[in-house]
Amino acid sequence: MNEFELIEKLTRSLPANKYVVTGSGDDCAVLDLGLPDKLLLFKTDALVEGIHFRTSSPPEKIGHKALARCLSDIAAMAGTPTAALITIALPKTFDAAFIEAIYSGIGALARKHDVAIVGGETTTNPERILISVALLGLVPRGKAVLRSGAEAGDAIFVTGELGGSFASRHLEFEPRLAEARWLIEHFPIHAMIDLSDGLAGDLRHILKASRVGAELLTTSIPISRAAKLASKVESSAKPPLLAALTDGEDFELLFTVAGKDAVPLLDAWKKEFKTPLTCIGKITAGEGITLRDKSGARPLTAHGYEHFSK
Repeated sequence: MNEFELIEKLTRSLPANKYVVTGSGDDCAVLDLGLPDKLLLFKTDALVEGIHFRTSSPPEKIGHKALARCLSDIAAMAGTPTAALITIALPKTFDAAFIEAIYSGIGALARKHDVAIVGGETTTNPERILISVALLGLVPRGKAVLRSGAEAGDAIFVTGELGGSFASRHLEFEPRLAEARWLIEHFPIHAMIDLSDGLAGDLRHILKASRVGAELLTTSIPISRAAKLASKVESSAKPPLLAALTDGEDFELLFTVAGKDAVPLLDAWKKEFKTPLTCIGKITAGEGITLRDKSGARPLTAHGYEHFSK
């Protein structure tokens, strides 16, 4: 049983109440607490030593990543983060200065985005460090972007470049909060997700929620320099295109918009941001993902990162 099969099994009969607008199955839960013009976003995420970082990594960057992962999910819903709780589990022989530096990294990113750190929990964990962040945010009513709104004919866009993130970028990425808020202010975005598990995996979440398919143009997928370089110097490295599709930890925005809005959006984006934005394909009727290049079309069988997969 992989990660997503387990999630589906565990969430099948979870209780809800009158406050739940969107529960499990999107980047954040969306709650209606009666605020006149806002909905509440609620998200949690965890970092585990040996999975998401190494102890040889700079501790400030570990802290940055711990909070940035949750901020990226708030961005995927086009929200604004407000306050976070930090839970940290440590071996009994922990290095206090190292842990303090992790919190320094968390604090630096929190101040940058005006996020209050309002408490948390400390506990022991026998073998490794675990950091869990619970984050609240706000989004204007009617503006939260879900995974379920993609329509056949939509253009598919992605920010930044993909693949090779574990060379260093996974510890240093900047959540696309400003970009996401700009998008919903200027264009009707149909569906959006952040790329944590790889394009091949995360696009499928949109397709499943929206009950549609997708066609990707292989020559349009923006492959990072790190992914291209790795394929040249490491015999075991993935081919660059496969790395861009499956590596994960890119934390870029993947979104869809009506085909008629694609060119105006791209033109307006270029005037507003230095971050690259690329149209990589279109939403289709049916199921699955098709890759298209000059040789023709073929189904994409590769998936992104999955916890518990063999």
